[in-house]
Amino acid sequence: YDYIQATKPQTLGYGLNDSPVGLAAWLVEKFRSWSDCGGDVERRFTKDELLTNVTLYWVTETINSANRLYFDREHALRELGPDDRIRVPCAFAMFPADIDHPPREYAERSCNVARWTEMPRGGHFAAFEEPELLADDLEEFFRDLR
Repeated sequence: YDYIQATKPQTLGYGLNDSPVGLAAWLVEKFRSWSDCGGDVERRFTKDELLTNVTLYWVTETINSANRLYFDREHALRELGPDDRIRVPCAFAMFPADIDHPPREYAERSCNVARWTEMPRGGHFAAFEEPELLADDLEEFFRDLR
């Protein structure tokens, strides 16, 4: 997924926008693989929730813009150099079933890490899977900044 979305997002997007079944297959597979569901997507999401998500992408034809993020990341005008650092306070909420976790040491080298939370459960779709955990962590992060 990452390679095709980072190199040819429009090609993928046209096919997904043109086929609601293809779009559903593409998205539901991601929900199954990237959520904290142990391989049973319906353990975490109802059919209505999954179909609502697919429908929103399909009727608005926004899978292209969602996928384009990967292309834009790979073709950024500027990347952080070895001596560059993000100075504003940053928070990291690490959900155990997410697909990518930066090592804390790397995050601390490149960011001003004000909060680092190891969550007890959840995956890539944290706001959908564990909204209370995410909201509570965000509230704590901003409360600590006052």
